[in-house]
Parts: sequence; C-alpha cells; structure tokens
Amino acid sequence: MTSTRNPEQPLPSSMAAVGYSANRPIDAPDALISSTIPVPKIGPHDLLVEVRAVSVNPVDVKQRAHANPGGFRVLGYDAAGVVVARGESVTLFEEGAHVYYAGAIDRPGSNAHYQAVDERIVGRKPASLSWADAAALPLTALTAYEALFDKLQLTETSSGTLLIVGAAGGVGSIMIQLAKVLAPRVRVIGTASRPETQDWVRSLGADEVVDHAGDLAENVLAAAPDGVDWIFTAASAKPGAVDSYVRIAKPFGQIVAIDDPHHLDVVSLKGKALSWHWEFMFARSLRQTADMIEQHRILDRVAELVDEGRVRTTATERLSPIGPQNLIAAHRIVESGRAIGKVVVSDE
Repeated sequence: MTSTRNPEQPLPSSMAAVGYSANRPIDAPDALISSTIPVPKIGPHDLLVEVRAVSVNPVDVKQRAHANPGGFRVLGYDAAGVVVARGESVTLFEEGAHVYYAGAIDRPGSNAHYQAVDERIVGRKPASLSWADAAALPLTALTAYEALFDKLQLTETSSGTLLIVGAAGGVGSIMIQLAKVLAPRVRVIGTASRPETQDWVRSLGADEVVDHAGDLAENVLAAAPDGVDWIFTAASAKPGAVDSYVRIAKPFGQIVAIDDPHHLDVVSLKGKALSWHWEFMFARSLRQTADMIEQHRILDRVAELVDEGRVRTTATERLSPIGPQNLIAAHRIVESGRAIGKVVVSDE
C-alpha cells in the first residue's frame, strides 16, 4: 500500500482535522467537529505521518469531556500511517515507512490527515496487519508492556498469578497476550462480567476468568485460594476496590493502576507490605525522558510478535471513513463502558 499523495508534489499547507472547541456530551451535535487547519510543522526528531487509521481510547473521551481545548483541539492517541516527511535529526525511519504509534498527550492528535510525532515514540507497523488493525494496538500495548515489565518486573522465568481487572478492555486484551507470550509461567486470571466478554478473555489466552460484577475478592479467591502475586487495574476508583485488592493480594504483592481516582487511601496496603504503582504511558513523552526511545523499541517488539503470529490485534469494531460521525460513534462506544477490545476508525 502506498501513500495517497504523489511524493513528487509538495505537501499541502492545510489539512482536514476532527476535534472539539468546547466540552460537550457525546450526543451533542458539536461534540466533535471538522475543520481545516495548517499542516503541522516538524521539529528535528519529528516524523510527519499521513494518517490512515486511528483508534479511540478512554483518554480521548476524558479529554473531550473535561479538558479545555484552548480553541480547536485535535484528539487521537493511536494511529497507523505513512511517513511523508522527517526532521533533520531523524535516524529511525525513511520517508515512505509504514508506522504506528500512540503519540503525545501535549501535542495535536491523530484525528487529522497529517500528524507530527517524535520518532522515538514510533514503531514499525506490523506488516501482517491492516492499517485499522495496527491502529488498535499502540497505546494499549505500551501501557500493558510498561505495566508488566517496567513496573511489575515480570520476566520469562517469573512464576505466580497475575490478576487483570477488566480484562476485556483495550489494555487488558493486549496484556493477557503479552503476559502469556513473554512471561509464560505466569498464571493469568482475567475479570469479565458478561458471557461475551468472558468468551473474549478466554480466547486471548487467560487461564481463568472470574466475574467482577459481584464480590470481586470472593470470586478471585475461589479461583486462587492463596491469593495473587500481581494485580493490574483500571478500576481502583471504584468504591471498595482497594479493600478488595488487599484481600486478594499475597503478602509483598504488587498492584499497578492506570485510572484517575480523586482520592486513594492506601494505608491498608501496609499490613501485607504491598506495593502500589502508577502506569502512565504518556510520561516518557510528556517529560521528555532520556529513555523515550524505549517506546520505539517496545512497539517494534510488539510488531515482531504480531508478525510471528504470537499476538493478534484487539480491534473488534471497525468504522470507516475517518470523520466526525464515525469518531462520535467510536467515542459513544468507548464511553458506554461496554466496549470489547478496541474501536478503530480508518480510511480503508
């Protein structure tokens, strides 16, 4: 597949984009709107990518509903596309390269015809996937990988039990796969509350599936009477969640969370000497850390696993083309809290 533009022609000065200019509920007619804006300028380490597909994540929904747009703001924190220009210091990619990435939370997003993104947080697109199926992966794969291997320090020789709370969601869906492939001795328990989500979690390789709709601790301990070694959660803000995790975790266990509770009382962790970690995938790009390139390496590793047939896309809903109506539909699905895997929007 080649770029839709003639590489001999100069880049246009303007482009179509979808964003928001005021915080609106998703059913408002102007929740997301289209606009013509300048093509972004690129810095020394930037790639200019012609976007072919995007996916929608909870962060998109939160930003649209609550973050001040400061005018017209373009959302989108996943993309797959073609490199059409590059900065003077770029070394990782040539023009014409097929790439995928999650971008940065403090820069304009991927819901536009072109996006500027730092090469150090960009990976080679899995050759075996379509644009849409590739765009489902970057943000969640980076989150899951950093949580498992940076925070929880799992390795191929680790043994124990990992609990993934909300395993049918975007992060859980890729985390199950990465854990089973890269830490194969770890037993994975995923939580899901509906028959279709439970089937999905099993299909991804979870060893056990438990229902989180009732008494989470009771249900998990029925499957793992001695408790679990590691807990991943996107639901620590739920009333009683921390108390459940303390009941479930073995002494010296570790918990990693990605959600945004307004208040979190972790004093109860002390009795078992439990550790609490926060995972925030945007921290490296937001803080311009010295190891930003690690996200490039992670995405390339995930692409290898996909092309080897060991990891599969988590896309379950595919909409086309990229535009306000389909992005609103995607936001609505994510906002419902009942999405399975990922929702993608593409021009395929």
